[in-house]
Amino acid sequence: MAARLEGKVAIVTGGASGIGRQCALTFGREGARVVIGDLDEARGGEVVSELNAIGTQASFLRTDTSVEADCDALADEAVKRHGKLDVLLAAAGISHALYVSGVEAEGPRGGGPAGVMGKPTEYWEKVLKVNLTGVMMCDRAAARHMIENGGGSIINIASGAAKIPIAGAAEYCVSKAGVWMLTKVLAIEIARHKVRVNAIGPGFIETPMTASMRADEQRKQAIVNSVPLGRLGQPEDIANAALFLASDESSYFTGEILFPDGGMFTG
Repeated sequence: MAARLEGKVAIVTGGASGIGRQCALTFGREGARVVIGDLDEARGGEVVSELNAIGTQASFLRTDTSVEADCDALADEAVKRHGKLDVLLAAAGISHALYVSGVEAEGPRGGGPAGVMGKPTEYWEKVLKVNLTGVMMCDRAAARHMIENGGGSIINIASGAAKIPIAGAAEYCVSKAGVWMLTKVLAIEIARHKVRVNAIGPGFIETPMTASMRADEQRKQAIVNSVPLGRLGQPEDIANAALFLASDESSYFTGEILFPDGGMFTG
């Protein structure tokens, strides 16, 4: 059976850890050549080594997705290195303004006062700059090359929080709801160029971003109890959905969002 992404070139932002890392590994195992964009050079290099070890052509470019020039450079690098760009998986994101991957800041949703009424405006601006504006700039940079190449697939990582309000996390919820709407609008705008744009809204997944929630056993169990399937999600659950959207199997999908959440956000 042929690999599902054989011959395709894929960019994965946020590919050094968590969901992005697993998507990069899954794409590579399915035949894609992978370019990882992330701020974490050490862990990004580790993922590249894992991919190279299984015979996948993989590379890393330090990328701050909140900087437009970095987003453009990442897309340009993929095309310069491989001659084209077929897939973008936009997974880079933060849960709150003080979040650093693998290091959870203290306090409600990352330190300081909780809620819209208490948090500094710059906290709001930081999360939207990374989670929403950064996704838009990466999408746009990738789409320019895909249009020239005759098509492609863009996959944005949103969240179940795009449709479920979480007290104390307004900026995160709004940013992810924005990613969902960005996905739909961009899909309509560039469909004529055969570039598909879809999103994934993960539920609670066992990644570094949810480490602090899982560290409290009582809180973790409460989350598990709220999931109809009775377990937390694994990065592989999201990567499998991303693989479907990246492959030709989803050729009639655009402007859609999939919610791998164990049934938690059904309705």
